[in-house]
Amino acid sequence: MTLPKNVGAMDRNIRLVAAGILILAGLMTGKIILDILGLIVLATGWLGFCPAYLPFKINTIKNSES
Repeated sequence: MTLPKNVGAMDRNIRLVAAGILILAGLMTGKIILDILGLIVLATGWLGFCPAYLPFKINTIKNSES
């Protein structure tokens, strides 16, 4: 099963930076929820697929990226 790509380059970069910040904040504060959220955001950025976009038919990939 292949996941349809629906996360564009800019969206992906923002997610990867946000994931790093969340994971780092979770490690520094000891709050596991921040680490879990960071891992979810990291996974969506790395895979290029966001399941939350599916019901709303959102696709941030520009035509030149596909």
